Amino acid sequence: MSEILNINDEREIRLKKLQDLQEQGINPFPAQAMRTHHIIDALALVENTSTTIAGRIMTKRDMGKLMFCHIQDASGRMQVAFKKDNIGDESYTLFVKKIDSGDFVSITGTRFKTHKGEESILVTSWTLLTKAILPLPDKFHGIKQEDLRLRKRYLDLLLDPDMRDMFVKKAKFWDVTRTFMKEQGFFEVETPYIETTTGGAEARPFRTHHNDFDLDVFLRISIGELWQKRLMAAGFEKTFEIGKAFRNEGSSPDHLQEFTNMEFYWAYANYEDGMTITQKLFQRIAMDVFGKTTFETKGFSYDLAGEWSRIDYREEVLNQTGIDILLATEDEMKTKLEELEVSYEGENRERLTDTLWKYCRKKIAGPVFLTNHPKVVSPLSKSKPENPDLTERFQVIIAGSELANGFSELNDPIDQQQRFEIQQKLLENGDDEAMMPDWEFVEMLEHGMPPTCGFGFGERLFAFMMNKPIRETQLFPLLKPEIHDNDSSA
Repeated sequence: MSEILNINDEREIRLKKLQDLQEQGINPFPAQAMRTHHIIDALALVENTSTTIAGRIMTKRDMGKLMFCHIQDASGRMQVAFKKDNIGDESYTLFVKKIDSGDFVSITGTRFKTHKGEESILVTSWTLLTKAILPLPDKFHGIKQEDLRLRKRYLDLLLDPDMRDMFVKKAKFWDVTRTFMKEQGFFEVETPYIETTTGGAEARPFRTHHNDFDLDVFLRISIGELWQKRLMAAGFEKTFEIGKAFRNEGSSPDHLQEFTNMEFYWAYANYEDGMTITQKLFQRIAMDVFGKTTFETKGFSYDLAGEWSRIDYREEVLNQTGIDILLATEDEMKTKLEELEVSYEGENRERLTDTLWKYCRKKIAGPVFLTNHPKVVSPLSKSKPENPDLTERFQVIIAGSELANGFSELNDPIDQQQRFEIQQKLLENGDDEAMMPDWEFVEMLEHGMPPTCGFGFGERLFAFMMNKPIRETQLFPLLKPEIHDNDSSA
């Protein structure tokens, strides 16, 4: 009770200060801000140099005729010193009485160094830029609850330089990815976010309604897979896209409903080529963003350097569970899952096979390439000529999770139509994660698409490299709205 009451009391005090400032003819929210240097540049100035900085007051210490504050902008933090004799009694008193931590100010003064050696500015004049009505949370011992911290992310970022640095790294993560792809000759494209069928993955989509067309549509669940393949048929040979995907599924430390992925498509290449470029990409990200190749995630230690080994999907499940996923019956699979105390949804062969594999992957540190996936769990991948029940597909396994997915893409329209028909039956039988058939895509394949490698990975890799839950690495993850006292829906 006391924390809420104290914050509300301070809000009333600050509102009174705001009114006092306005009555004295001072605009507490001016549009213009004077600044000659960012703080990082002001810190590098020699003594006695004049400068004007702007930022938020983070600390404020009144020592009678002398006051010290720390001002923070995006580039750093710096101490400023106010002397009554230097700026005059009226200006000094106004600052002491009416300006608080959290306010934004512009400070003009000269560079000097304190007797303790701290680089500072001796203030000659100041201007209020924004009056903060609520105090910063460190006055009440910071934000402790995770949900509140994410809800008030602007305060979390303001007070935690490591958190700000993480998002600088995340921006670089995608910059390095984009630069690498372009260096490899890939052309960046944009494909639709709203689709009439969700192709390219198996997931429950978000549904909405297009009023103009009077048509139900879906937010995409992949980064334009079926669209980028159309570009292969159109004569493009290397395309990629970085963008948002949306899956209306459960949340976990590794999964969110909205996330950023990258997918590429490469004509005249196969999954072997895909594994080669993927290893190079991940190693480039590790070194350019983090300056290392060794990481720890969820209790696993792994090194992305060197050549990655491979494991066989069928053999790994057989070794860990005793079940041959190509020969076992559905009842045998269910019995084994119950014996392992693993819950499963759906009783079709595809779901049971996938659940058995997910049980097994949790023990693999990686990095490894998982290969020889069964066709039943790979509806868009080309079959292996020597065994049509298996596919030319790979996944990157790190810290017990799948962090990337690649294929020799299926370009046989007859085979693709048959697989879509199987997915259609799964949908009709209530499997809402089965893939929606795209019959226009089949028609495109009948016109001809060259042999193509497709690959995708997402921001979950960044979360793993940071060893944090994925929503912690999103600036503004979705949260349920707070119910306020004045909310009529409460």
